[in-house]
Amino acid sequence: MSAESLHTSARDLIESWLPASGSDRSLREALLAFLGSAPRGCLREHAPGHITASALVFSHDERELLLTLHPRVGRWIQLGGHCEESDDSVAAAALREATEESGIDGLSIEPALYGAQAHPITCSLGVPTRHLDLLFRIKAPEGAVPVCSSESLDLRWWPVDALPDHADVLLR
Repeated sequence: MSAESLHTSARDLIESWLPASGSDRSLREALLAFLGSAPRGCLREHAPGHITASALVFSHDERELLLTLHPRVGRWIQLGGHCEESDDSVAAAALREATEESGIDGLSIEPALYGAQAHPITCSLGVPTRHLDLLFRIKAPEGAVPVCSSESLDLRWWPVDALPDHADVLLR
């Protein structure tokens, strides 16, 4: 549980990720180069950019996806957020963030990397930075009822084939 263990888990995840598209392969190489130059790049304190832990939370039958209307971004996006030094791994950070933001206990995570995204944002640092999202598939238990946290304007299940307009979500 340290910046080093987060860095190692991020590197291992990205090295084992074998994306199909050329743009994702380029992103993979860029993420590995970033980690090679940023030993504390999994922590929010790294102002030029940092790895974040994102969670695609699916319903138990995988027909719906839980999205948050993010107050800073102003769009429907997946759950997730910053890694903390107390997290054992980036996957553990994604599961923690998903649990905190959804209010749902008993979430289960697929530990392999589902995908990645990179985007500019002004996050809690208050300065422009880049979030380098590592995405994980998470499944909610049957009957899960989300509870909106203070980190969201709204939180709701959406049919996977009918996501809201302008949602910023990576689904394969």
